[in-house]
Amino acid sequence: MRLAVYTGASLGADPRFARAAHDFAGELARQGVGIVYGGGHVGLMGVVADAALAAGGEVIGVMPRSLVDDETAHTGLTELRVVGSMHQRKAQMAELADGFVALPGGLGTLEEIFEAWTWIQVGVHAKPVGFLDVAGYWRPLLDAVASMSAAGLVRPQYRDAAVVAEDAGELLARFAAWQPPRRRWDPAGQRT
Repeated sequence: MRLAVYTGASLGADPRFARAAHDFAGELARQGVGIVYGGGHVGLMGVVADAALAAGGEVIGVMPRSLVDDETAHTGLTELRVVGSMHQRKAQMAELADGFVALPGGLGTLEEIFEAWTWIQVGVHAKPVGFLDVAGYWRPLLDAVASMSAAGLVRPQYRDAAVVAEDAGELLARFAAWQPPRRRWDPAGQRT
């Protein structure tokens, strides 16, 4: 099993983010879960890669050539796949992953995890999506999604498809039991 891990290229202001990223990645490695991530050596991304590698885990980085050329690529990974664009990066990560997890991060993390979450709704994949909620980091965002659902713009089954956990053990247990919701449109074109 491999998980795509999305997180920041910065460490953030709260030291709990780096500790949680370290502990999460180390636990994934100890449980034999590989990591696919953006390939960087900086910020929380670097913490994830270094912790998983130190625990003997598999870490595959996927990075556009432009970022490799900027010298942000991690040089000690199990494998670094160099692609042409950010779109190719996301597609390659999705292909390699059996699920998707967002740790604290910024706009790129949001964009990546929301795309993976949306893909459940439209039937692009049937893989679990989750948020590692470190120190309540994701709570305001998840509250906003709940508000969107209450307003009738996000169906409850898609809102509830995202797993929210505080540690790797809880997240992996919930991923193991996860069942995808029915996609929004069935093959005959009917709304569900």
